[in-house]
Amino acid sequence: MSRFWSDVVRHLNPYVPGEQPRHARLVKLNTNEMPYPPSPAVLEALAAVDGEALRRYPDPESVELCQALATYHGLQPDNVFVGNGSDEVLAHVFQGLLRQSEPLLFPDVTYSFYPVWSDLYGVRYSKVPLRADFSVDPAAFDGPCGGIILPNPNAPTGLLLGLDGVRALLRSHPDRVVVMDEAYIDFGGESALALVPEFDNLLVVQTLSKSRALAGLRVGMAFGHPDLIEALKRVKNSFNSYPLDAPAQRAAVASLADESWFRDSCRRVIASRERLTAALEGLGFSVLPSRANFVLASPGEGRDARAIFLALREQGIIVRWFDQPRVRDYLRITVGTDAECDALLEALPPLL
Repeated sequence: MSRFWSDVVRHLNPYVPGEQPRHARLVKLNTNEMPYPPSPAVLEALAAVDGEALRRYPDPESVELCQALATYHGLQPDNVFVGNGSDEVLAHVFQGLLRQSEPLLFPDVTYSFYPVWSDLYGVRYSKVPLRADFSVDPAAFDGPCGGIILPNPNAPTGLLLGLDGVRALLRSHPDRVVVMDEAYIDFGGESALALVPEFDNLLVVQTLSKSRALAGLRVGMAFGHPDLIEALKRVKNSFNSYPLDAPAQRAAVASLADESWFRDSCRRVIASRERLTAALEGLGFSVLPSRANFVLASPGEGRDARAIFLALREQGIIVRWFDQPRVRDYLRITVGTDAECDALLEALPPLL
């Protein structure tokens, strides 16, 4: 450790993203990216970006994009916040809303960035166990807390908490912020956005990285009561007042305008997910009922998930294995194209 590091840095255990390996024939099923390209309208919007747009700072408030998002979801612009991907938005949420005197609650099996942000920003937290089947039990979040955050669908399980469960969390903690992290909601879930006008303690975070194939541009959003949005703006403007660049803003607006492309891409992923799930089950895997663009699958008793992960990697097929309690016997597999899924399915039988 460097002698120049602060105490904060010395004690951090950073988040480890999915690897981005180089391989002559790579089948990349580890980072939950959309397997299909974005709308052609996005590419047209990016091609239209000229030197004048690049030499000037972008709109610091992303006014056009916030208006487009508000219109799309039937909200007002003051219900909307945008940033560089949902990870930056969530970092602002941890700083601006979740650092309270009582501990933040999130599931024991969930997005592994949550404890990292908690440690970075001095947020006390407590993990709430999922049920034996990995589903979220809203009643288990009944203790004192400074806030609640959970992905919906959850990651890495892919399981969805229905709106009745979301309402239960909101009603049981009316004076605490409940954050629904909906990175994967478009692949088979009902968004909690419909509840934003009803609950002033609800913040919904989404991204264009997954379902709209814009991971390379980093566009994330939060939706909630204007008081919650104002807190995020205060943090943003105390850190980086120009977070979202001009090409990203233009591409995001163009993506929102092409609804048919978006819906068709999601339908294709959902169909491939069901096909992949059935094929894995045919090989003896136990697969959780995912509503995301990935599946969490256990190869079965007597089969070593880590060994399978490493053997696939040697063949240029990259999935994810987590060295974490409760999920060490599982592989998280991104739903790729049918050809990519077929490559995985052809490689698996000799390894089982």
